[in-house]
Amino acid sequence: MWNSDRQQQQNGVITSTNTGTQQNTNNGNGSRSGSQNPPKQLGMTSAISLAGPRPEDVQKTDELRKALEPYKVFETEEELNHRMEILAKLNTLVKQWVKDVSIAKNMPEAAASKLGGKIYTFGSYRLGVHHKGADIDALCVAPRNIERSDYFTSFFDLMKKQPEVTECRAVEEAFVPVIKMNFDGIEIDLLFARLSLKEIPDDFDLRDDNLLKNLDPRSVRSLNGCRVTDEILSLVPNIENFRLALRSIKLWAKKHGIYSNSLGYFGGVTWAMLVARTCQLYPNATAATLVHKFFLVFSRWKWPHPVLLKHPDNVNLRFPVWDPRVNASDRYHLMPIITPAYPQQNSTFNVSESTKKVILMEFNRGMTTTDEIMLGRASWDRLFEAPSFFYRYRHFIVLLVNSQTADDHLEWCGLVESKIRLLIGNLERNQHISLAHVNPKCFEHKKGNTNNTNNNNNNNNNTSCSQNSSGNEEDKTGGSQQTTSTVTSSPFCSMWFIGLEFERTENLNVDLTESIQNFTEHVIQHGVNIKMLKEGMSIEARHVKRKQLSQYLDADFLKKERKSMESHNNFNNQIMANRKRLSTEMQKDGSNGSTNTNVKRSRVSESNEENSNASSDAGGATTPTTPTSTQQTPPTFSNANSKQATPVEDHSDNSNSGGGGGAGNANGNSTPNSNTATASAQPATEVACS
Repeated sequence: MWNSDRQQQQNGVITSTNTGTQQNTNNGNGSRSGSQNPPKQLGMTSAISLAGPRPEDVQKTDELRKALEPYKVFETEEELNHRMEILAKLNTLVKQWVKDVSIAKNMPEAAASKLGGKIYTFGSYRLGVHHKGADIDALCVAPRNIERSDYFTSFFDLMKKQPEVTECRAVEEAFVPVIKMNFDGIEIDLLFARLSLKEIPDDFDLRDDNLLKNLDPRSVRSLNGCRVTDEILSLVPNIENFRLALRSIKLWAKKHGIYSNSLGYFGGVTWAMLVARTCQLYPNATAATLVHKFFLVFSRWKWPHPVLLKHPDNVNLRFPVWDPRVNASDRYHLMPIITPAYPQQNSTFNVSESTKKVILMEFNRGMTTTDEIMLGRASWDRLFEAPSFFYRYRHFIVLLVNSQTADDHLEWCGLVESKIRLLIGNLERNQHISLAHVNPKCFEHKKGNTNNTNNNNNNNNNTSCSQNSSGNEEDKTGGSQQTTSTVTSSPFCSMWFIGLEFERTENLNVDLTESIQNFTEHVIQHGVNIKMLKEGMSIEARHVKRKQLSQYLDADFLKKERKSMESHNNFNNQIMANRKRLSTEMQKDGSNGSTNTNVKRSRVSESNEENSNASSDAGGATTPTTPTSTQQTPPTFSNANSKQATPVEDHSDNSNSGGGGGAGNANGNSTPNSNTATASAQPATEVACS
């Protein structure tokens, strides 16, 4: 199913889906006994390697564990016990609530006491990879006599009365309805599922597909988290190695800005499935080796071939499943990674062309970095160093989200964040934009920062940019003339930044007004439709050049960004020097007819010279591993009403990959069906590149 035969040819033979120890292997040396059965295998294909760990692999794993400790990815025994106590209290409350509601519905007390009800966990806590202070994803399972309306009324009221519970709020109309709360210092997202069973025993297993019969879609979606998490744990050969590798990959993904399902990157369950697939391909490897092989496998994956952990179950309960043979829309998914539990879904349907490019670039960068780590030429800290986002591009779109109260701001930001990928899609449809890179981090605007206000936005577009001796005009303090004023007058303001990279085309003129106005109008209209929009809520899009970032971001933060850029450049230069030296040594050895075993051993990833552009093998365009490898023609900007673009001085520099364009400012407000909110789109209405 789903090109599984083709994938078998690429990666090996089919394996079983049961956990267990590897048999018929002699510590990975390949020797077998003819009297024994074939080894049990996991996943769609056979393992790439059954080799066991070497002493240096164990040492690298110890180094990896120590490198993770400063990032607070491990909880103490006391903190773990605290979480277990909270879940036990919740479980007791659920059982008592089910009993009380049943008695209120005229059920005898003796029968109501037997109904049960249970709390299940899923996500990072269930996988055992949650970090300090992380929330808990949980599911409340109730028998058939309990209605969803009971959950969002009587149970919600019960939780609000608990002395340990604060910030309790219900999101009943969400795609997956949830009650959010803070329970004794731990954030909990509690879903609800009503099963078509009379009783819920304490040892009930949610992985049974038959329990989905006659369930409503919302209950099926709520159950999916637990079912997928349990399947993942059952499909990895060594859970402890899986957990340490997954902790590492999740930390790396967050540091490199590619951890966000809503913005089109990968979410937690997706990273878990990718690490689980790596564990299946290297079942006896240590965590350090798994991290290295993770980048090797997925930097060269033949996207859009799907990643599957097992053969899809032949279950026909009429729930929609991911199947491109049946569903035309599934054929357009760029990086499909399929959940292992029925009904199978693509966890990455939000991935766009731009986010795919960014993810592949980071996969390639990770491959190069782990090569150096495994060779002993770098430490694990290098993998977790965040690359510079704000020195990668010269032009940005900044989205400013404003509200009057903290509660309004929380809801408004959540809505805007869920819609940002629509703006990315609008920008991608412009044939001249090669990349629209959204930074998933939401920045809070601090009062006291200054910027050019809306009154002089037009001047921003036509002001020539000067350049200092370092080639980074943005680092000059006081080098450009500015009008001091606050960025916003709203008491609450959050910001998202989108870096723009344009195609290298002469005499390029790009109008981004429509793309941005369509986005802001859509967000405002959606806020009106769901009755969220309140007085003081607004969304504004501005064009920002790199030198103007200091008006929005803290100066110390920008200094760290620049140091990060310089550190990555030095590391990349060191790698290139090592490769050049290695190539020279190999040529000398070849001319002398000798074999240098040390040189052979140093080629960790089988083809070190190809790692920097491995994304071409993974189904994507060739992408440089560093943001400093290309130069672009500098852009010029003009207003929508200008008859001629005003030229801008060349301010390209060696620290900048790209982007030759951005959005300027054209004042405009959009308040469909509402006079209480505004959507100000101030994009670079016209971009001219010569």
